[in-house]
Amino acid sequence: MITLTTGNTETIREAAKAVISNMKGRTIFAFYGTMGVGKTTFIKAICEELGVKDTVNSPTFSIINEYRAEASGDTIYHFDFYRIDTDSEAGDLDLDNYFYSGSLCFIEWPEKIDKLLDATDNVVNVWMTGNPDGSRTVQIGDRP
Repeated sequence: MITLTTGNTETIREAAKAVISNMKGRTIFAFYGTMGVGKTTFIKAICEELGVKDTVNSPTFSIINEYRAEASGDTIYHFDFYRIDTDSEAGDLDLDNYFYSGSLCFIEWPEKIDKLLDATDNVVNVWMTGNPDGSRTVQIGDRP
């Protein structure tokens, strides 16, 4: 388990680098945290560190955004499952095609599809919590 505290642009970038260094061949990243804790902002920082030049924003309504890392040409999928209510809704998205594509997949609200994520050992869990001083604690690994 790696625990970091972020509070400004520099520490967010350092935390983003820590997530990248913990990929170890895994491609699915599950970002857990309450509404407004900064999951999208953090994913944006990770994408920037990976060389994405596209605008990174929450796919709350589209459910899936696709980005390209300019230098490597790698595809990155960004999911927001906040609006998913049932397993069948998630199944309709044909997620296996994304999750087993070898592309990076960053998932907000992964608890909505836990059953699907439990089926793979390819997941890096990222837990985010807000602190009273406005900073964020980011834990990479098992659930805190």
